[in-house]
Amino acid sequence: MEDKFKQYEKTIKKKHSIAWTPSYNTEFTTRRSAKEFCAIAEKTCKNLDWDIVYQDDKSIEAKRKEKSLGNERWTEGITATFEYGKIRVKSVSLGNEMWDFGRNSKRVKLFIYAFQETEKSYNEAELQNLVNEKESVNNWDDYVIPESLPQPKETREPQFYIPVIGCVVLSIVIALLLAKVSINGLYIIGLFEFLIGIAIGFSFKFWMKWSNFTDYDKLYYVVLGTVGLTYGLNLYFQYEIIVYETHSERIGFLEFLKIKWEYGFKFKNTNTGWIGLIVHWIVQWVITYYVSLFAFLRNLSTFQLERVPPEVVDFAFYHLVKDKTEDQVRTELATKGWIEKQNQDEVFEAIGALQTFHEANRV
Repeated sequence: MEDKFKQYEKTIKKKHSIAWTPSYNTEFTTRRSAKEFCAIAEKTCKNLDWDIVYQDDKSIEAKRKEKSLGNERWTEGITATFEYGKIRVKSVSLGNEMWDFGRNSKRVKLFIYAFQETEKSYNEAELQNLVNEKESVNNWDDYVIPESLPQPKETREPQFYIPVIGCVVLSIVIALLLAKVSINGLYIIGLFEFLIGIAIGFSFKFWMKWSNFTDYDKLYYVVLGTVGLTYGLNLYFQYEIIVYETHSERIGFLEFLKIKWEYGFKFKNTNTGWIGLIVHWIVQWVITYYVSLFAFLRNLSTFQLERVPPEVVDFAFYHLVKDKTEDQVRTELATKGWIEKQNQDEVFEAIGALQTFHEANRV
C-alpha cells in the first residue's frame, strides 16, 4: 500500500459494528461512467494491495489480507457497486467475530479516499487509456493464437460404478468406526461430523481419477447417498456391536431403534429425550453434508482443470470471449487436434471449473 494511503488510514475515525456478521456501507457520487468506474476501482484495489476476486461491468469485489502469527488470512470483503452515478461501498467481516472494532468502516472510508485520489491522478486522456487497457484485457485482445496445442491424452471411458462402489465401501468403514466410538462414549459432536465430511469429499479425488467420471448431477447424488448410508449403517452397526459385546438377545433392528427413540439423546448429564435425538441427527446430516459437498466440489474442479492443459483452456476461452458459439469452439479445437467429443467436453468442463474457483473466492 502506498504511504499516503497508510497515513490517511491512521486518521480515519472508526465506526464500530456489532452483529452476527459485522458490516459497514455508505455511498458517494461520481461523474464517471460505469466503464471509468470499473477501471479506477480496479486500480484502487491494486494500490491498496487488496485481492480482487470478482469484477463485472458495474461492480468489483476485493478481499483484504492480514498477516498474523506467520499466516495470512482474509479479514474483510469489500464490494463497490456503480449505479446511476452513485457508488455504494460495503465492507463485511470474513472472520467469526461479532464485533469488528470499526475495521469495516475503516476499509470503506479508505476505499473512497483512495478511489478519489486515484481518479485525480489521471487526466481525461490518461483515464481513457486506462479504460481501453482494461477492455483490451477483458476482451483478450493481446492473446496470440498458437500454431499448435498440446494433444489430448488417450480417451478413457467414464466409469460411474467406481465412485459408487468406492463410496459404499467408505460408508461401511466409517459407519463401523463411528458406531464403535459412539458406543464407547468417545463421540465429539461437531468434530466427527466435520472429519467424516472431509473424508467423504476427499475420497472423490481418487474416485474421479480412477473412473474419469465427472458428471456433477450424478456424483452429487452419490455424495448425498454416502452421507445417508453412513449414518444409517452407523445405527445398524451400533445394534450389532451391542448384541455381540453384551451377548444380548437379538431383538431386531427396528426394536433397537424404538428403544433408542424412547431413551432419547443424553448430552453430558442431561437427557434431552427424543427431541435431542432428532436435533443430533439433523446436526450430523447437515454438517457432514455441507463439508463433504464443499470438499467434493473443490476436488471435482481441481480434477477437471488438471486433465486439460492450460494452453487448451485459454484457447477455448478466448474463442468464447469473442462470442463464438459452442459448436464453433468445438470446430476450432478440432483443427488443433482435439477431435473427440469427450476431449472437447473435458475442455468445457475445465472452463466451468475455473468459474467455480472464481465463485468460491467470493464466498
